[in-house]
Amino acid sequence: MSFREHARAQARACGALGSPFMARLLNIIAERVSPGSAVADRLLNWPADRLGPDATSLRLTGALHYLVLSSGAPMLKRLYANPDAATDSQAWRIVDAAMRLHAAEILQTLDHAPQTNELRRSAALIAAAHCLSAKFQLPLVLSELGSSAGLNLLWDSYTLEIDANCYGAHDPLVLLTPDWRGDLPEPVVPVIRARAGVDLNPLDPETDRLRLLSYIWADQPDRMENTRRALDLACEKRPEIARANAIDWLEARLSRPIPHAIHLVFHTIAWQYFTPEDQARGTALLARAGQRCRADEPLAHLSMEDDDMGPGAALALHLWPENRRFELGRADFHGRWVEWKAPAL
Repeated sequence: MSFREHARAQARACGALGSPFMARLLNIIAERVSPGSAVADRLLNWPADRLGPDATSLRLTGALHYLVLSSGAPMLKRLYANPDAATDSQAWRIVDAAMRLHAAEILQTLDHAPQTNELRRSAALIAAAHCLSAKFQLPLVLSELGSSAGLNLLWDSYTLEIDANCYGAHDPLVLLTPDWRGDLPEPVVPVIRARAGVDLNPLDPETDRLRLLSYIWADQPDRMENTRRALDLACEKRPEIARANAIDWLEARLSRPIPHAIHLVFHTIAWQYFTPEDQARGTALLARAGQRCRADEPLAHLSMEDDDMGPGAALALHLWPENRRFELGRADFHGRWVEWKAPAL
């Protein structure tokens, strides 16, 4: 796959996820980018087998949006504010100029993987936690793999609203209103005893605020505003996030069972970025830890990951000590809808 093909594929994904401007912008870049500038040369010479895993197009769109949010590129900012006022040719000239004038900043951003912090995925986390709380009647200890700034570690501070039913915080700063299909979550309120997460490059919700917001698509203002509010909450609550390899950290977290609590290990669109070796090691660690736990110290592994089956991501839950796997349904990658099919646990 070439960069052009990769950018067009990401454009289709952006369109499907409700961002027509990002879809248009990536198609323009795919059609018109050519060798001769530092950023263009970097993109066009990106290793073909790494374009998808590195999410190269999203690195670029994040870099451009960062320039807009930081007011570093006035013409680009005007384009983002009113993209329909520019023809494709005009839009490309503005983007190309930004890529040349701000090459150093963009190249630096291209060195880092995108960190979307899509907090609307917390809708599925809230529903699963209600199910676990109903089954075990125990508090939860949370371990998140791929936490970034920790927004999805704070899911109990958000409210999930399904029709007239609300789950989570009573006076929410962040309100989640996905298109919900299926049964309602269990009404039992989860109790969180402790929480922690891990990321190779955890971002700070205050000092890295603009970088975090730059990965939210510019033509989705509601999503942007919800993320701003969640970042404010993360600045206040400061969830513990370690800088480490996720599986090394998980090994330490699983070294002993947690008495009288449900240890919930979870990740949302993160597992796919782990190496095959780490994926295999993580699966084996969970299985061994599950064999050691007792009925009053259950281990739960909740995943929301792409399984190439579509639409959206698969929701799955593995429970120990009974060593049973449950299919919970599917969810949109950005949490716009949840198809909840959770069986009785």
